[in-house]
Amino acid sequence: MSQNPDAHGRRKFLGVAGAAVLSTAAAPLVKTNLAVAAQSKGRLKIALVGTGDRGISMWGKPLLEKYGDVLEFAGLCDINAKRVVFAKEYMGAACRTFTDFDEMVKTTSPNTVIVTTMDCFHAKYICRAMELGCDVITEKPLTTDEKMCQAIIDTERRTGRKVRVTFNYRYNPGAERTKELLMSGEIGQITSVDFTYYLNTDHGASYFRRWHGFKQNSGSLLVHKATHHFDLLNWWLDAEPLEVNAYGALRHYGFNSPFCGERCMTCSHKGTCPYFWDITTNEFYMNLYVNCESEDGYMRDACLFRRNINIWDTMSAQVRYHNGVLLNYSLNACMPYEGYLAGFNGTRGRLDVREYHSQPWKVESLADFRITRNFGSTKTMAIPLADSGHWGADQKMQDMILRGPLPDPLAQTAGTRAGALSILIGVAARHSIEWQRPIFIDELVRL
Repeated sequence: MSQNPDAHGRRKFLGVAGAAVLSTAAAPLVKTNLAVAAQSKGRLKIALVGTGDRGISMWGKPLLEKYGDVLEFAGLCDINAKRVVFAKEYMGAACRTFTDFDEMVKTTSPNTVIVTTMDCFHAKYICRAMELGCDVITEKPLTTDEKMCQAIIDTERRTGRKVRVTFNYRYNPGAERTKELLMSGEIGQITSVDFTYYLNTDHGASYFRRWHGFKQNSGSLLVHKATHHFDLLNWWLDAEPLEVNAYGALRHYGFNSPFCGERCMTCSHKGTCPYFWDITTNEFYMNLYVNCESEDGYMRDACLFRRNINIWDTMSAQVRYHNGVLLNYSLNACMPYEGYLAGFNGTRGRLDVREYHSQPWKVESLADFRITRNFGSTKTMAIPLADSGHWGADQKMQDMILRGPLPDPLAQTAGTRAGALSILIGVAARHSIEWQRPIFIDELVRL
């Protein structure tokens, strides 16, 4: 337990304050500072820092193609001089490129900075952008530990600038339907939740061959990946977390295989390792990563059985919320298929949700739902498959950010508080595993 003698009072306050914040979260219209800026000053001037795959494939090229009427790119920045040049070419941008962030912002005067760097550097650029007078759109996770989280909260308060966290999963059709069903009250007041996410041997394995395989970079998958899941659960439940207890193990990747080398491209186990991945067949990755290795040494196809990998591939956590809901969560990164199972237990019944992301069999729907009443019938429904980015979620979210004001009846807009609470469950879980005790959220930050 916390050694702070005022901890109980603080936890009580967190619960009351959280309820107050959440009760006012859903507004009929969301007129973001970004939309206001676009309307009052013409097109938004955007600068992007971090020109890896996520940055240029989700926040670079698509924005130029779909939102050129409301924004322009003022600058691109990356510590890798070769990568930022390729990024500009790939995006079709007409802006300048930089390797120094301050120089980019001071030279190009953007009003908004998009942060898509390695997770552990999010806070550095978020805070500096606000200090230089910019609003921020940041990829999840908000950051990777409690100290950097506190720095972001304090800087936003001090500067008066605003941070948007890009939780595209909130805009997924399956997630939206789940929120609607829970808001309907059909299963009554929620008492507990079971949530299990499966990462397959393609997507899941990819985290262990990239920079994500080290806690100092990603905060572990309990932060980098699970921030999506914890944000969904916080949003679905309209609740804020108080306490976390967790367990984790590295059971499959890292030191658990006889196949070990530096990277797939030069590995002597090419013919025998089931995880061999030939990056040379991917022209985009060759240009974005392999051809840029001379600048920073980063290898996109590093061995996922490196002996120094220090994140977990098998994790479970229990979370207690301010409204009394109990969550049982698990994340497994070496499964034969991908997606999640969620069960919501209520005072009147249960909602079961299964969402399909990747599997070796054919499915007809993105998500299946079953509602079972305690003393009544059961009914099922489904969400059909969709083809666009993250099943249409990416463009919905980008529209909300860039084309406001738009209706927001489900309160999908996410700012610093939502970003903080999602990562703090993961940070608390990481500390719980390492320190072998439950962790209270208010031990970590002053919200």
